Amino acid sequence: MTALLEVRSVSKQFPGVLANDNISLTVNPGEIVALLGENGAGKSTLVKMIYGLYPPDSGEIYFDGKKVEIQSPKQAIDLGIGMVHQHFQLVPVFSVAENVALGAEKKHLGLYDSRQAENDVAKLSEKYGLVVDPSAKIEDLPVGTQQRVEILKVLYRDAKLLILDEPTAVLTPQETDELLEVMRGFAKQGVGVIFITHKLREVLAVADRVVVLRNGKLVGETKPSQTDQSGLAQMMVGRPVVLDVKKEPAQPKAEVLKIENLVVKDDRNLVSVNNLSLSVRAGEIVGIAGVEGNGQRELVQGITGLRKIESGKVLINNKDATDASPHQVHEMGVAHVPEDRERDGLVASYSIADNLVLNRFDEAEFSRRGVRQSGPIKKLAGSLVDKFDVRTPSIETRAGSLSGGNKQKLVIARELAWEPELLIAAQPTRGVDVGSIEFIHNQIVQARDNGAAVLLVSAELDEVLGLADRVAVIYAGKIVAVLDQKDAERNKVGRLMAGGDLN
Repeated sequence: MTALLEVRSVSKQFPGVLANDNISLTVNPGEIVALLGENGAGKSTLVKMIYGLYPPDSGEIYFDGKKVEIQSPKQAIDLGIGMVHQHFQLVPVFSVAENVALGAEKKHLGLYDSRQAENDVAKLSEKYGLVVDPSAKIEDLPVGTQQRVEILKVLYRDAKLLILDEPTAVLTPQETDELLEVMRGFAKQGVGVIFITHKLREVLAVADRVVVLRNGKLVGETKPSQTDQSGLAQMMVGRPVVLDVKKEPAQPKAEVLKIENLVVKDDRNLVSVNNLSLSVRAGEIVGIAGVEGNGQRELVQGITGLRKIESGKVLINNKDATDASPHQVHEMGVAHVPEDRERDGLVASYSIADNLVLNRFDEAEFSRRGVRQSGPIKKLAGSLVDKFDVRTPSIETRAGSLSGGNKQKLVIARELAWEPELLIAAQPTRGVDVGSIEFIHNQIVQARDNGAAVLLVSAELDEVLGLADRVAVIYAGKIVAVLDQKDAERNKVGRLMAGGDLN
């Protein structure tokens, strides 16, 4: 059988970094190949060359048995290669059908034929099991459905090879299972799939073959039947990785965060946090478990001063923080790891060093009479980059050029460096590799052990159950139950997340 895709000895260098070093890869029709590696291992660079976003420095690419030089995404699409990016590229005010057909519109009498587009999308969604309403507006759809639209965009253009870059990073466990089933459907239809993920359970569930990169080199290839999660993690990182969180029982002390009858609205001016009350004490981790879209984002933004509170109170160490600005909240001893590191966590055009003092730029150590003190800033940045294993050629490198996991470690480093009294961590390991997940979990536990109160918000139920000393389940903007770790059994929490009861 002729390989659908064959990459032969491809290399790609950027200033100071050999991103891909002599990598070879094949994908057959109807085969799902999982591409694994730590953040910065070279996965995204490799698929961007296949998709025409970067030219390779050396090596060859063959598609459908023919040598090709893919110089643009349009050329890749014309060949039958489609890519679904980690960050969606949809027009919110357009319908599903309009987004899918955009750039490949079918016309009737010279005009865009909306009815034909909707019919085509309906047939395509039925063929591949991607349930979606073609007439629905993107801005009204949950994240999981938006992802289906991204995939339909690719299939609409007759893709033979589908590249999925972190497709489950923003999905709920239920949506993830649905997507894995859809991927199996692609394979049955003869579509080849390259699947980039950090979630090893998914790899073992759906991949036919697993290819592992480390430091820009291909270091191994295996099949799910020949390995397990620990084996894959060790191939990725080059050492044994502890996948379970190791921590001593909590020693909670005084109440640090108290939320009373909080009401917060979302972007559509609808009540999203509905009369919610909760407390977090020093020396404990309280994890919020819930399906995304049940008020978690608005809750965190309300507490941290990023969103207006309609009514209710937020108290931090008995001081009223209800109407405080983000900087005032920080001054009260609060560190915030935001869920969207790209939008709220970093300034992409600033250096790593400057990003590491974004929350402390006005402190005497880093600013004298309003003038930035580069020496102390560089000294802090050097120590934090080492301590938190941020992989970068230099502290002067633009933060926007880092891989997703290294951006996350940069945010974690900045927020934990000054030993806060309250840490609010929203999706702290989203899009992060197993080695970095282990490291970030250890840092969160260490913050707790150093006396911080920790409020953890995560779409990963396993993460909440592994880290939290108490689990607060949120549904429809309310805390419906608070369980001690020993009582937080997975199925029980899952029922509560779906609006069920404790029995």
